[in-house]
Amino acid sequence: MKERSIQIESKTEELIAVRDFVSHAAQEFGFSDEDVSKIALAVDEACTNVIKHAYSYDATKNLKISIRGAKNSFEVTIHDNGRIFDPNGVKRPDMKEYLSHFRKGGLGVYLMKSLMDKVEYNIRPGSPNQVKLTKYLPSQN
Repeated sequence: MKERSIQIESKTEELIAVRDFVSHAAQEFGFSDEDVSKIALAVDEACTNVIKHAYSYDATKNLKISIRGAKNSFEVTIHDNGRIFDPNGVKRPDMKEYLSHFRKGGLGVYLMKSLMDKVEYNIRPGSPNQVKLTKYLPSQN
């Protein structure tokens, strides 16, 4: 699978196009419907975080979503030029506490890490921010 990418405006309405783009590529790559849904949800969360936190809903900004597949690894990279994010500052949520207080939001990073096999951040001042989400195809025995 060769690399492909799309660029969207920083608007939550654009997330439908992202989910379609990612779902189609993941299906084509050979993932089950369940894994396709997990990948699409993780990418949706990553893009939502950029729109909400890095860009503060500034619709004049853009995100680029790239997909690369190699052997059994499917990688989705989200590129943005927004505010820098420190992933080490995000603590694993206490789900009992979270649910008992009927909280909403704040689970994006946790969800991405739960749904994908690997989540990597490449954040350097002066260059675009990147979050790379990787899912491996289950081995075919």
